[in-house]
Amino acid sequence: MRFPAPLTVSELNGYIKELLDLNPPLTEVYVKGEISNFKAHSSGHYYFTLKDDSSSLKCVMFRSDAYNVPFKPENGMKIIAGGRISVFVRDGAYQLYVNDIQPDGIGAMYIAVEQLKKKLEAEGLFDPSRKKDLPKIPARVGVVTSPTGAAVRDIINVTGRRFPFAEIIVYPALVQGDGAIESIVRGIEYFNRTGNADVLIVGRGGGSVEDLWAFNSEKVARAVASSRIPVISAVGHETDFTVCDLVADRRAPTPSAAAEIAVPDTAELKQKFNNLVQREATLLFAKIKSHRETLLRLSASRAITSPMNTIADRRMNVLNLSDRMERKTVSVLEAKKACLAQSAASLNALNPLAVLSRGYSAVFSEKGHVVKSVKDVAKGDRVRMKLSDGELVAETVEINKSEK
Repeated sequence: MRFPAPLTVSELNGYIKELLDLNPPLTEVYVKGEISNFKAHSSGHYYFTLKDDSSSLKCVMFRSDAYNVPFKPENGMKIIAGGRISVFVRDGAYQLYVNDIQPDGIGAMYIAVEQLKKKLEAEGLFDPSRKKDLPKIPARVGVVTSPTGAAVRDIINVTGRRFPFAEIIVYPALVQGDGAIESIVRGIEYFNRTGNADVLIVGRGGGSVEDLWAFNSEKVARAVASSRIPVISAVGHETDFTVCDLVADRRAPTPSAAAEIAVPDTAELKQKFNNLVQREATLLFAKIKSHRETLLRLSASRAITSPMNTIADRRMNVLNLSDRMERKTVSVLEAKKACLAQSAASLNALNPLAVLSRGYSAVFSEKGHVVKSVKDVAKGDRVRMKLSDGELVAETVEINKSEK
């Protein structure tokens, strides 16, 4: 087709877009290739390129369609992308507007599960150290499963046979199809909110991968991991592990096995109790025997058979101790007396009165001060002289200073 006049770039790009949009084979096309340059935009849109050995194709997947993809696309992943071919008028580039993505050669569910496993493992949700211990004798067992399936009947039968004293509380949940994920999560949250169980069994009977899909969901996995009540995962499959199995505190291959793990066996408990009673009785009898032998030995002792002799012996010991104490006391007093006499003699030697007895006297002024020098008195002053046998009062008539 020839155009009578020049077109703007936008007009030409718009024309080409219209041709592609109205071309039926290009409105629904499936293209397989390898993802490269993948980018998950903050808006939720996916932008990537599909390539093979010799060519490449730009692709965009809007958030509304990307939300339904059960796995996250990654660079190097081989996929089949379905959508329509159109032109982005602004850039003049045609691209594939993707509305569906399927893995090429491997199931989407498998990829989604493997990606979720890697994510949760990196967060530590599979770490054995965070697993909670199961109660040894639970009074109440909470069960989150279908109320009409074989799984709940198996759990009730096994629990009733092993430990009929436990109360079983069933939260009726959807275990497959639309709404199953939310229903299971609500059941786990119910028991944690009300505290109506000591241990939880979450699961269902066997089925296809699609039937078990709810137990591979991230929401269920996180609800199990965050449960304050210990959780036993009981999804009826022997060979493979669901994500729920990996985050649960214990994993059981079947609902029946979960019931066996959750509650003890009454017969075993009775046997353990009997063994404990027997062991305690043996220990008690041994202790009684030991005390009886001690009593017999004491009753045969001299203190019991001849108490007066024992009293006499004790009396002699008391007399001996009293005599030793008396001698010790006298010895100590004599030593103290000698020490006191020696101290008295030393003090007497220093007594100024002893000096006076040898013909000396002490002179005091009228005010009572000791006169040590002729400078301390004046002519006419009265002084007191203390002698060994009394005092004299004299008046100073003359003062003579000694020459040095």
